[in-house]
Amino acid sequence: MRSYNPNEELETTNEELQSTVEELETTNEELQSTNEEMETMNEELQSTNEEIEATNTELRQRTDELNRAHAFLESILASLRTGVVVVNRNFNVLIWNHRAEDLWGLRVDEVQGQSFFNLDTGLPVQSLKDCIRGILNQQSEYEEVLLQATNRRGKAIQCRVICTPLRNTQREIHEGIVLMEERENE
Repeated sequence: MRSYNPNEELETTNEELQSTVEELETTNEELQSTNEEMETMNEELQSTNEEIEATNTELRQRTDELNRAHAFLESILASLRTGVVVVNRNFNVLIWNHRAEDLWGLRVDEVQGQSFFNLDTGLPVQSLKDCIRGILNQQSEYEEVLLQATNRRGKAIQCRVICTPLRNTQREIHEGIVLMEERENE
């Protein structure tokens, strides 16, 4: 039979405790490393967040500038006593001002994106195809015609129509402008 030796048991316990301490030290080192990685990630995220905030601030400023420019353009178009329509190369309406609404009885939400030549106005728009095509294809800088038309109230009018190209900053033509003005019948 084996005798009880407290020293051996203490040594075994001591070895187990030393092993546990070593494991805890390793775990602590791993946790410190993970903590340092998380601090680095947090700093990177804070930096990214600051960049996003700066971008959002710039975007808000540019949006405000664009809104002011749009409001300015709208006020110009609303102030004109001439009907103004801007069409793209497919002859679809991009801009339709209040005077055009008043002349033909169609609201901007009814015409925007629609073919100018399919609109139900009292203006014989089919006779403007060559004028508009000519300015869009740079065959002409300016076209003016006088047409017999019927305004939204059913009144026969003479309508002076001017077609001119809309150029971008590189002087390229992407759209056409159609100006419509009611003339007194003579």
